[in-house]
Amino acid sequence: MSARTSTPSRRIAAVGAVLALIVALVAAGIAIGKSAGGSGKDKPSAADQPAFDPQQPVYDQMEKATSRRKDGDPLAVGRTDAPVVLVEYADYQCSYCGRFTRETQPELIKKYVDEGVLRIEFRNFPIFGKDSERAARASWAAGQQGRFWQFHHEAFAKLRKGDALAEDKLADLAGTAGVKDLEKFRADMNGSDAAAAVKKDQEEGYSLGVQSTPTFLVGGRPLAGAQPMKEFEAAIARAKAVQATRSDAGKSGK
Repeated sequence: MSARTSTPSRRIAAVGAVLALIVALVAAGIAIGKSAGGSGKDKPSAADQPAFDPQQPVYDQMEKATSRRKDGDPLAVGRTDAPVVLVEYADYQCSYCGRFTRETQPELIKKYVDEGVLRIEFRNFPIFGKDSERAARASWAAGQQGRFWQFHHEAFAKLRKGDALAEDKLADLAGTAGVKDLEKFRADMNGSDAAAAVKKDQEEGYSLGVQSTPTFLVGGRPLAGAQPMKEFEAAIARAKAVQATRSDAGKSGK
């Protein structure tokens, strides 16, 4: 395969339209509306899905296209070779994103990330205007000093909107999060590299049809809204089983 056809952006574009059609047909898609989050109570449970999914090849492509698995990625936690990757698209003014960060993510880390089963990769997906974009750039800037997750949790400790995400307030959050060089933090936050990194995450999300936050891909399979822990457990179990089956098939084929 040539380098031209194997770039992540081209792989995403190739499967994005197919995924959009799939999720529309099964009513469990990424595009759940233009407002942020939602409990998703009316959507079918991941555990209710059939054991065999004919769309699994599309989810496999999606996982390969979106899971970066980069060593030293400051916006990720977990082993790069974990069998399952959860990609989160979120906005710092999204109340449901905050709920996931405070309530569900710690459980996922304890139960799956610490055991080497799951890797979580965060994507900045600001959809609520300039304040969200500034907060997204600030989180990236904190990551340049190894304090992304600390900043992330401080930002989501409570719902913050508008002036609460002004530059001075974000710098205060960064200081609380342990960012040592606040002058560098401000320069990074306002620099072109931060803007480019946020734009890259946004374009990836939009190419997949993401319209609301939080939106997740678990092993390439979409899971949208403020889902309960059991939905993530079911999605992770399914993705892990798919990887185990593929590994067993590879061993038997040797």
